[in-house]
Amino acid sequence: MKITTFISSILALACLCLPLAQAASPAEEGAELYIISPANGALLQNPITIRFGLKGMGVAPAGIEKTNTGHHHLLIDLEELPALDAPVPADEQHRHFGAGQTETTLELSPGKHTLQLLLGDHHHIPHNPPVVSEKITIHVNGD
Repeated sequence: MKITTFISSILALACLCLPLAQAASPAEEGAELYIISPANGALLQNPITIRFGLKGMGVAPAGIEKTNTGHHHLLIDLEELPALDAPVPADEQHRHFGAGQTETTLELSPGKHTLQLLLGDHHHIPHNPPVVSEKITIHVNGD
């Protein structure tokens, strides 16, 4: 009986601490995330190079906990931001740059696409308040 009570107490404590371990890191006031290039409305050919800009905070790789830093996530063709209280998903529409990269080159299908950046902390969780860029629209030529 004592072992069951002890294990139950440990599990309850772990459940209480889990939200604290996954809480969003605070963002520096006035931090700004933006897409340096391409420009909104650009007509492009593959491969496409996208350059990320950040003011008021620094870039650090995922897994490195350092105040006022984060790493980039590129959101492709999303209508809404992902959940802001959980790690950013990792798939074709949510590209992670956990090594601290500040640009990427990729291939997109011909047609209209939207691009947006979201800064994530060392756990891939968006900061509070979220540091997010304006959404831009680009057009990829099929030729």
